[in-house]
Amino acid sequence: MTTHILRHGETHYSRQYLVNGDPTRAIPLSKDGVLSCGLVWHTLPLRQVSTWLSSEFPRARQTASRLMGVPEPGPVVDARLNELDYGDFEGGPFLKYASWLQQHGGRCRPPGACESQREGIERMLVGLQAAVEHPSPRVIVCHGLLVSVLHWYRERSAGDPMPLFFPEAPYVQPISFEDEDLLRCVKSLLADIAAEPESDPGPRCDAENSRAEEELDVATFDRVNHPHAQRDLPDA
Repeated sequence: MTTHILRHGETHYSRQYLVNGDPTRAIPLSKDGVLSCGLVWHTLPLRQVSTWLSSEFPRARQTASRLMGVPEPGPVVDARLNELDYGDFEGGPFLKYASWLQQHGGRCRPPGACESQREGIERMLVGLQAAVEHPSPRVIVCHGLLVSVLHWYRERSAGDPMPLFFPEAPYVQPISFEDEDLLRCVKSLLADIAAEPESDPGPRCDAENSRAEEELDVATFDRVNHPHAQRDLPDA
């Protein structure tokens, strides 16, 4: 009973490091994103997959359809696997959102958003938990943040707190779990989030402080942009 979880292919938004958390925006895969879908055939036994799942986003559904090899029937769509809601940062540079996130923390909702980063991660994890109810083997096409969190879980040391910024997830490269391990992972991560303080130190999450215009400091900029740094990149 196995689940293979992967990030969708590249889009022109993700190439430019722009954020997209609105599934109604038609942002398709780039040419490179389409080509990358063909590489997974050398990694996974795709013809043996019993259940395909994806988020609501066009880029995730397009990736799943290309991996399936046929346009219909499409994947099972689960909105719990959606990308974060970026609120007023929608369509803008990731660095502006990252600056705001650094200032306000993972439990604060961005202006105009319906969820915080931590609430979004919790939602995605619940979607993963529900996926095991479908026939196995399964392939889940989702977004970079969820895949990054799963990689962090596997690589972390005991007692490590969940960071704000995670290593960037590669496009269309699966991370695989047996059901028991996946459920254990989800339970552990949900417990980690629940154990965090209810509010983060620093500025309040009110409208006056919501738009973080100051630049990221050099260390943070390197952490977000360096190819081997920790980063929670936009997932468009």
